[in-house]
Amino acid sequence: MLAALAEVAATYNYHRPVFHDGNSLKIVEGRHPCVELLHPSERFIPNDTYLDNEKNQILIVTGPNMGGKSTYLRQTALIALLGQTGSFVPAKEAHLPVIDRIFTRIGASDNLVQGQSTFMVEMIETAYILHHATPNSLIILDEIGRGTSTFDGVAIAWAVAEFLHNKPRVRAKTLFATHFHELTELAITCSCVKNYNIAIKEWNDEIIFLRKVQEGAADKSYGIQVARLAGLPAEVIQRAKEILNTLENNSFDLRGKPILAGKSEDSGVLQLDLFKEDTRLEVIETLKHLSLEDLTPLQALNLLAELKTKLN
Repeated sequence: MLAALAEVAATYNYHRPVFHDGNSLKIVEGRHPCVELLHPSERFIPNDTYLDNEKNQILIVTGPNMGGKSTYLRQTALIALLGQTGSFVPAKEAHLPVIDRIFTRIGASDNLVQGQSTFMVEMIETAYILHHATPNSLIILDEIGRGTSTFDGVAIAWAVAEFLHNKPRVRAKTLFATHFHELTELAITCSCVKNYNIAIKEWNDEIIFLRKVQEGAADKSYGIQVARLAGLPAEVIQRAKEILNTLENNSFDLRGKPILAGKSEDSGVLQLDLFKEDTRLEVIETLKHLSLEDLTPLQALNLLAELKTKLN
């Protein structure tokens, strides 16, 4: 075993990790030991990671599908695991604490034998983590809440992150990848939450994956661009853009801010005066007397667009 670890370390440029008695985890130019070997002709893009139990306890990682979020989460856990087995690690530097357990909630699968849906399995695994993690643990969470409705999913993911942040008996170092951009607002209300995203470059309505993790939140998920790469028909892509535009324009408050956290960046709780203008009263009266059961989906979208135009 030791000979095998030594051969791998020498062949693939691994370095010796340094362990310490603190709680911080610092990785410089970390790599995934398996993914970097899948396509030898392509250069694997290394990334840094810094976690601790004070100011960088939970990192919310956003970015497009296929951008590298899952790879980033997994390589961090694997480097910590390899280091504690006595192996050199695929990183330029690794300063690691002693970790009692590594908890993961990654992937989607059901359990048909026990009659458990994909979402149920996800919740069981998440519950186990919340009951057993400690401040000396490392947690990687990938897409918590995606197996149910969007609002339910956001609510559960938000509550899980808050629990990990606020409970002293837990407060584990956590990497949390998500497509719920509302979760990036946790950095406003939770002092130990930081936002990171996977960099991409847009060019001629296409996206180029840069695979680099950088500070800050992603502005969107680029799901439609990924769908185009997968070969969905052009008319489906175009229709998806139209629907997405309608949905996005009605997911924000009247000042254009996400409303989940109920806070603005500059003035605490955001107060909206819905009755300030006559046009808003007119819109409200229209909605009050609207018969939803008599509307087709297309009529509803057209009416929504008309009301939004009035408000603007």
